Amino acid sequence: MKNNELNRRDFIVKSTAFAATMALGNISNANMLKSSNNRKIGSLEVSAQGLGCMSMAGIYNAPLPKDEMVAVIRKAYENGITFFDTAEVYGPFLSEEFVGDALAPFRNKVNIATKFGFNYDGNRTIGKNAKPEYIKSRVEGSLKRLKTDEIDLLYLHRNDTTVPIEDIAGAVKDLIAAGKVRNFGLSEVSPETIRKAHAVQKVAALQSEYSLIERVVEHDILGICEELGISFVPWGPVGRGFLTGRFDENTKFDFRRAQVSQFTSEAIKANMAMLALVKDWAKRKDATPAQISLAWLQAQKPWIIPIPGTTNAIHLMENIGADKVKFSPKELSELNTAVSNIQIVGSRKAESVFTDL
Repeated sequence: MKNNELNRRDFIVKSTAFAATMALGNISNANMLKSSNNRKIGSLEVSAQGLGCMSMAGIYNAPLPKDEMVAVIRKAYENGITFFDTAEVYGPFLSEEFVGDALAPFRNKVNIATKFGFNYDGNRTIGKNAKPEYIKSRVEGSLKRLKTDEIDLLYLHRNDTTVPIEDIAGAVKDLIAAGKVRNFGLSEVSPETIRKAHAVQKVAALQSEYSLIERVVEHDILGICEELGISFVPWGPVGRGFLTGRFDENTKFDFRRAQVSQFTSEAIKANMAMLALVKDWAKRKDATPAQISLAWLQAQKPWIIPIPGTTNAIHLMENIGADKVKFSPKELSELNTAVSNIQIVGSRKAESVFTDL
């Protein structure tokens, strides 16, 4: 049995959407309950955890069948998730279609985030493009695929440095005034870019990678979010799967993970110390390593909303269970101290936060 199966079968999941009952272990019923603790993103009230819909469109794998992914998205909604994250570049376009089809029956009860910022030749991505008129034309396509009249949160996916960020923010401001967008977000940008954009149009959310094995945003980025009242949305909150216990130094990775410095055999071997810490806390809190990793993020600040991605209903329910894992102030201090004492190999350098990715 693989490591991730050992870690992720340590709880009970009942999946009515797939007409199956999963008797998977001894996690308490408290960790199976629906997500219920809401948080704020700009004008939005969202579940404390969202659902990332990138991998559904074939980022780490081939695109998955639409009907199966619609079922996963709807299962998330049925279990309290009200915040769904996608982008036109995922697929491209497929993820937005999946999200639009899945959420159409209860569109007014959920919040959808999508992203712009790339150029296309048919279905092929050919670089960045955030020219104001181009942004507005791309949003029309997103609205159609998402089957909605208004996007709840529209992110600049990656900054196009050929266009002043003030002009990009101004284009989104126009879309907000036109009633096509409700809130503006940025992704993987520097503090300087955040401030310049925020001066034109309030930035409601910043999305960047953040997990127990990638904490570079703790340098300046989280501080400016707190200063300006910007919510933070971590992608990769379980370290691209590492923090579930799924991998070891002998794992052969797909092309996408193989390009990440944290997934060399040397890095994984060194970083097993963090996984050991997470597993220890999982035993202490009657949870899984993934749940501890997500609960740790949610415990850092009340304006942090992680968006774990999955295509699997069992893993979805496991992730949602993190909402019920709580740390006392003493426990959180103990955990944070232990985390800070572990040197992660392959993570980004602190100075990288001052450059737009």
